Amino acid sequence: MGARRVLLIAVLAAAVLIGFVAVQNLASSAVYYLTPTEARERNIAAGTAVRLGGQVETGSLRYDPQTRDLRFVLTDGTTRVAVIGTGAPPALLREGAGAVVEGTFAADGTFRATQVIAKHDEQYAPPSPGATPSHQTP
Repeated sequence: MGARRVLLIAVLAAAVLIGFVAVQNLASSAVYYLTPTEARERNIAAGTAVRLGGQVETGSLRYDPQTRDLRFVLTDGTTRVAVIGTGAPPALLREGAGAVVEGTFAADGTFRATQVIAKHDEQYAPPSPGATPSHQTP
């Protein structure tokens, strides 16, 4: 009876340890992105890789296809961050829509994006049977 009790305690201890490690790993990756205000409050150092999420400010989206220079302002309604990237913008990136950018802050406070991800809304309507779906960007 004593050996079974020791084995049961060992199995329970292993289960608790595995659960603890799993929770710690999930907690560290739970935040997918920071808002511009959260990044400012945390004083993210220049050169530190981070993800920012917010809305593309109306009137700020600029893309030069010759130089592949992409610029826009990302805002959460409180704080504005100028984003500079290189490459064609995602097809769904537009003013007033959500976006997530990965990259680093520069010393001048601008955000140098290495990746731009356009967020889409949750509205989806499947096309009618036999109909060709149309691409609509509001």
